[in-house]
Amino acid sequence: MSQPSASPTATTHRGRQPAAGPGRDVGASSPYLGRFSASVPQEHRCLIDDRGITTAMDDYTKIEKIGEGTYGVVYKGRHKTTGQVVAMKKIRLESEEEGVPSTAIREISLLKELNHPNIVCLQDVLMQDSRLYLVFEFLSMDLKKYLDSIPSGQYLERSRVKSYLYQILQGIVFCHSRRVLHRDLKPQNLLIDDKGVIKLADFGLARAFGIPVRVYTHEVVTLWYRSPEVLLGSARYSTPVDIWSIGTIFAELATKKPLFHGDSEIDQIFRIFRALGTPNNEVWPEVESLQDYKNTFPKWKPVSLETHVKNLDKDGLDLLAKMLIYDPAKRISGKMALNHPYFDDLDKSTLPANLIKK
Repeated sequence: MSQPSASPTATTHRGRQPAAGPGRDVGASSPYLGRFSASVPQEHRCLIDDRGITTAMDDYTKIEKIGEGTYGVVYKGRHKTTGQVVAMKKIRLESEEEGVPSTAIREISLLKELNHPNIVCLQDVLMQDSRLYLVFEFLSMDLKKYLDSIPSGQYLERSRVKSYLYQILQGIVFCHSRRVLHRDLKPQNLLIDDKGVIKLADFGLARAFGIPVRVYTHEVVTLWYRSPEVLLGSARYSTPVDIWSIGTIFAELATKKPLFHGDSEIDQIFRIFRALGTPNNEVWPEVESLQDYKNTFPKWKPVSLETHVKNLDKDGLDLLAKMLIYDPAKRISGKMALNHPYFDDLDKSTLPANLIKK
């Protein structure tokens, strides 16, 4: 089997991000489908039907409802045999009477192959009463709640900011190398434990189900971490969309405040422009041809990032600037970011991804 291209892209549609786009081609003839169960280690393998769905919902007990995310209700649960505590996401589908789309089933099945210490593990894919449940390892705290819990006037230790950012990048590089994008990174889907480990959650769900305009509770999905190419209606995008999101999260790790907190698409775009300057074809080739770019946009001049992010040193600001470059082709890659001088004094030997026996 030939190696897939390392540059996944997607086509966007107005009002809703696409359910099929970045990542592998998982059409009916995909060679990945035939090897799905064989690729999962025996100790992690589930009983699956020919669509890649487990049928053992009775193996789990719901303990309590713990939230309502982008895609539906999230429950805390427990495996009846092992006693393992899990998070069970009940996926809300746009058209539930039609059942679970086969494309979503195939895509979610592939996510069980994303085994990395900085990615929340998808352990089971279940069906009950025509509802789809995704069973993940359970972590009790997300990054947003953690940052909100830090007292006023205090900030995350610089060493923890550096460690978290490095781990996030390790997780994103792993998935990008397997042609999977996240596309909806934000502090709410970065989960942490009490040992200093941070994990990326909800990987691939944007591809499988699309990103709705509103979440289950009708709360508007945040735009704060969305890249300018997506906001401006680019028809195709790739791995740099996740790097932009991580850049904005990096700034928030340092300051506890969202870097660009717009309340509408145009407000979000203008907040970015006010900080980084209004882009043109000189700094970002063909930006003026994007669907939602207007020549009537105000022409703001860029200001120093240090004005907005005061708690980073020179190397940190340099890395942040490279993650927030307008032109996706020039934006730093995850792999290059991991080798940036900002991380030179980080003890990488104790990070979870580096403790795995080769």
